[in-house]
Amino acid sequence: MTTSRRLLSLSSAALLLAASGCSFTDDAVAVPVPAPSSQEAEVCRALHRELPETVDGQKRRTADPESDLTAVWGDPAIVLRCGVPRPEKMSDPQAKGVEADGVNWLLERQEDGGPRFTTTYREAYVEVTLPAKYAHDVTPLAAFAGPVEKTVPDSL
Repeated sequence: MTTSRRLLSLSSAALLLAASGCSFTDDAVAVPVPAPSSQEAEVCRALHRELPETVDGQKRRTADPESDLTAVWGDPAIVLRCGVPRPEKMSDPQAKGVEADGVNWLLERQEDGGPRFTTTYREAYVEVTLPAKYAHDVTPLAAFAGPVEKTVPDSL
């Protein structure tokens, strides 16, 4: 096959992918969108505007469906959801928690070993789910502390 014919074949393949709605950069991550009250949703929209473009060196990606209540970074994904229901585990006096730059978080383990953190003592609950590689690392929470402090008021 000649070079020009090979280039034409590659160009045709790229055109076919574009026409079919596929792309090489289609990296949307499916994220369930919470259903908060209108007051909580307003708080979450303010938080969404303040979220960083990178978290722990991971670039922001597209959530599917796109929503002001969700955000995603990296692969495997760091997922933030705002306006989630209060976790039942929050009522457990034995529940584990962490503090990251002035923001308190409830710690829960997921089935894959990755941590799920939910803010405590805030007007809206913000949940951050980390991949299993962060099983013993809360470093990514620091990226959310400033935006949460700025936009999600204390509930006390």
